[in-house]
This record gives sequence, structure tokens and C-alpha cells, in this order.
Amino acid sequence: MNVPPNHSYRNKILSSLPKAVTARLAAGLSPVTLVHNQPLLDDGQTATDAYFLEDGVASYVVTTRDGRTVEAGIIGRCGMVGIPVLLGTRSMPGRTFVQIPGSGFRLSAEIVRHEFDRLGEFRRRLLRYLQARIIQTSQSAACNRLHGVDQRLARWLLLCRDQMDSDRLLLTQEFLSQMLGAPRTTVTLAAGMLQKGGLIESSRGDLLIVNRKGLEDVACECYGVISAEYARLTI
Repeated sequence: MNVPPNHSYRNKILSSLPKAVTARLAAGLSPVTLVHNQPLLDDGQTATDAYFLEDGVASYVVTTRDGRTVEAGIIGRCGMVGIPVLLGTRSMPGRTFVQIPGSGFRLSAEIVRHEFDRLGEFRRRLLRYLQARIIQTSQSAACNRLHGVDQRLARWLLLCRDQMDSDRLLLTQEFLSQMLGAPRTTVTLAAGMLQKGGLIESSRGDLLIVNRKGLEDVACECYGVISAEYARLTI
């Protein structure tokens, strides 16, 4: 099923494009339902499609040889999964998968490259998004090295919330420990402190942000840097 040319998109890249561009893309955009843990781009896999999320969140994670993982990027309705498609590099290390179920659109690599090479608004929007992703990855690397788990957890929850535009996140503490690259007991303790402080409510994989301002106060400055860049570059 293809998308009507006048469809109203929630994905910020698609919604920002001129009608003439979305009309060209509409015939190639295929609606997709994204289920938990669904792989979108595996380590070393040739990227044949790009994904524009409308809701839900995807994670780009790096896994070390001994099996430990840490998240290097969050992708939601502000962006696109498929940087190798954009850059024409075919593949990249790491794995991108659906972290929080949702929906979106799939677009073939051939169509993405063709529209990108037209040197128009589609290219400009994707390059701006690419810079936002670079800032997110570099700032997160510094954060993972320099800041405490409670600060990193607060940053991570706020970034997920911004990408989904929802205060309810379907996340387990085991999953959080994998994304933060920290022991589960440490993440459980940090989440308990946030809950005790009235900032979140968490039960059986269902997490609710109840005090965003308080969560921002706990988060390190990395959240502000990343969110400011996304606001500046993806509007």
C-alpha cells in the first residue's frame, strides 16, 4: 500500500518537505509496523532501505567482542534509519533495531539516493539531521565516560521522550542496563532514586515520566546540548 500524496506525516523530515518532494516520494513510501526488537539494519548488512519513524524509537547499538552492548544513537520521529543509504557506503558496524514499538515508512535506497542527488530540500534536511546525529553520538560518548548513571539515565529517558513525544515508555530495566552499558543492579538503583524522587513511575516494563522538569534537573548538560541541536537542525 502506497501513501497518498497529501498524507500528513508525523516524521519531522517528511513533514518538513515541500509538497512537490513528498508527492515524488509518496509512491515509494511503504507504511510499516515496527515491533519490539525488530532489526532494521544489522552489523555489516547492506542497507537496501531507509526507515522514517512516525512513532516508536529505534536504537543504534555497538556490541563488543565479549558481548557487552552500549547505545550510540536514538532514532525516532525526528530522523531516519539508514545512514549508509544516505552516504552511499552500503553498510556500517553496529546494529539498529526497534527499541519501542511503533510505525513508520520504508523507502528504498535507490529512491533515497535519487532524491538526495537532486540537491534540493530533501538533501538539505537529511544533512541537517546527520549533523544532529553526529552531535548526539559524540556527546553521548563523552557522557558515558564522564557522568554518573543517574545523570545518564535521566538524559536517555528525556531523549527517548523527545523522539516519541510521549511520556510513557515501554522499557525494562534489563534493557536500560544494556543501552547504558552499566550493570543492571546499578541501573535499578538509579531508576529507584528517580522514582523515589517523584520523577518517574516504573512497573513491569512500563515507565512513565511524571516530572519532566525534575528529570531535566537530574540530567547532565549533555541532554541540553543534544536537544538544542535537534531543535535547531530538525525544525
